[in-house]
Amino acid sequence: MNQALQTVKEEMKKVIRGKDDILDTVLCTLLAGGHILLEDIPGVGKTTLAVALSRSLGMSYKRMQFTPDVLPSDILGFSMYDNKSGDFTFRKGAIFTNLFLADEINRTSPKTQSALLEVMEEKRVSVDGVTYDLEPPFFVIATQNPVGASGTQKLPDSQLDRFFVRLSLGYPDHTSATEILKGHSMEQIDEVNPILSLDELRALQDKTAAVFANDEICDYIVSLTEESRKTDLLSQGISPRGSLAILKMARAHACYEDRDFVTPEDVHAILYYVCNHRMILSTKAKAAGMDAKDIVENLLLAVPVPKLS
Repeated sequence: MNQALQTVKEEMKKVIRGKDDILDTVLCTLLAGGHILLEDIPGVGKTTLAVALSRSLGMSYKRMQFTPDVLPSDILGFSMYDNKSGDFTFRKGAIFTNLFLADEINRTSPKTQSALLEVMEEKRVSVDGVTYDLEPPFFVIATQNPVGASGTQKLPDSQLDRFFVRLSLGYPDHTSATEILKGHSMEQIDEVNPILSLDELRALQDKTAAVFANDEICDYIVSLTEESRKTDLLSQGISPRGSLAILKMARAHACYEDRDFVTPEDVHAILYYVCNHRMILSTKAKAAGMDAKDIVENLLLAVPVPKLS
């Protein structure tokens, strides 16, 4: 594992206990330049995770609680008339930061949700016909309560597809829950120290983008996504944007493991996290009691693993 990222992980573990696989995936997503959707019940540490990540990487951080009355201008910013100068002055919204936490994104209106689309995809903001670039790195962590919880509405597929991965922290195990009660919690967030500078983080992202993926790996990823569109267990398979996310996350996993080339094992390690929110299970799969993890396992069994030369 990359030594610098291992140290970042250890810093985050000061306040996030017993979730090593989640921390690994979060750091890989950051290397890939993607965004994360955390779907979980309240009180399991989603905000703590975001704050610990920002502190360990020296990133600026802003949090916005998404309620029904939040407007797109609250996120993006707005132009205000200045009586002294006689001109309009742009006031930046909360999105102008390195790490933006959109808390309970599925409690706000579809219009406000869609305001994030261009920012997440293009990493820039357009207000009154003027475009403003965001300073890299830019990273969104959005949280949502499970669909069906009071006051929530389902995110549209176009919004879901902008997230590289969907994760769930879940409840801590017994030992971790005991340590939280004894003090390993948000109260200890000041103990998390910055490990990497923004320049070092950007350099790691550039290194990730340069990780080599040969033709066999690219063909393997395409075959997996094509299989997802053929199977009768899914009514909607993985999109081409999903294929790109798989490749970028596989590169990030290879870099995380301190390698400069992608292996099939890198694809296997990240496939479920990248694809679980991009697939819609068919009636047949639901009737059989299957979930996204079962579907991913079936895809991996159906597509031959390439042997790298």
